[in-house]
Amino acid sequence: MSPLEGTRVLDMSRILAGPFCAMLLGDLGAEVIKVEKPGTGDETRNWGPPFVHGQSCYFLSANRNKKSVAVDLKSSKGKTIVQKLAETSDILIENFVPGKLEKLGLGYEQLREINPKLVYLSLTGFGTQGKYKDRAGYDVIAASMGGLLHITGPLDGEPCKVGVAVTDLATALYAKGAILTALLQRIKTGRGQKIECDLLGTQVSLLVNIASNYLNAGTEARRWGTSHESIVPYKAYRTKDGYITVGGASEKQFNILCERLGLEKLVLDEKFSTNALRVANRKELDSIIQERFAQKTNERWLEKLEGCGMPYGPVNTPRDVFEDDEIKRRMVVTVQHSAGGDVRLVGPAVRFSDSQNAVRSAPPVLGEHTVEVLSRFYGEAEIGEFIAEKIVQAHSR
Repeated sequence: MSPLEGTRVLDMSRILAGPFCAMLLGDLGAEVIKVEKPGTGDETRNWGPPFVHGQSCYFLSANRNKKSVAVDLKSSKGKTIVQKLAETSDILIENFVPGKLEKLGLGYEQLREINPKLVYLSLTGFGTQGKYKDRAGYDVIAASMGGLLHITGPLDGEPCKVGVAVTDLATALYAKGAILTALLQRIKTGRGQKIECDLLGTQVSLLVNIASNYLNAGTEARRWGTSHESIVPYKAYRTKDGYITVGGASEKQFNILCERLGLEKLVLDEKFSTNALRVANRKELDSIIQERFAQKTNERWLEKLEGCGMPYGPVNTPRDVFEDDEIKRRMVVTVQHSAGGDVRLVGPAVRFSDSQNAVRSAPPVLGEHTVEVLSRFYGEAEIGEFIAEKIVQAHSR
């Protein structure tokens, strides 16, 4: 069975953090109704190339297992439609500018009057209070202000953005956990509640040891590339044709690495006898190890390291990742898209022994389910009027 079967989510979010959170709930069996703006929909529908079957690959990545309903929130009838949807929903997810939905009559205090059990999640860039609350919040901005860009990039190089929007994605994961917690509390109290998650708060919390180092020891972090500030050897080393990352976080692992590299003499060298000494002599040790790795190809080194018991792995390209038979078997799902043809999606990362967490349907085209969902509340003639008045948009196949 699906853990959230019978649960309804009203997804009023766009871009990544909110939609990704709603998608994860959909994987667990919730019915997710995605409310979108007629004509354009979620902005990421146009974030391409690349496109497949007329859909942006970006949008496809965060919107499976959803039903699209296109409604004009600026019209009074459109607001009434969303209020009806909220009245019968368990969860609402939104990432509008703070105060925007309140002005439309769709804020938490307004909707709790018609549905006291509603769990209402607000995702913002910088929270709903304080001097930053009115700023537009994108991942890279929160990552900049929250310290991530300062500690990401090559040694003594410029700050670097991480290759995916990790602050958005971490916020989505925090939000999912918060929603499930609120649902659990609702079982005890019978009441819903409002939850606030923001990108800046997420990013600051993700500084973990970097934050602790500064708060407790006054130590200011710097960029280390793929290296670790407190562990050596721990980085990506260049080979003849690529890179391999290794992590020698203990004496045993350091000894294994030296043995597999044919550098047993390093184990006997007093300069490298403890991790603290290896950190102090980082430049010399890394240079010796790098020189050895550069002598063979990735394939040869991977053969040499196979079964050694220490952490290691190649630095893969996306092609390498998705041509890996194990990853294809576990993580890639092919589904039929209503626009025609198949789309391939990265499936859920979590598995349960007695529950289903799965891709059930492809991301929808704009307004694909408008008529289906509104038929629960309105007759055919009234829905036809909404379409004619452009209050809603329905996709015709």
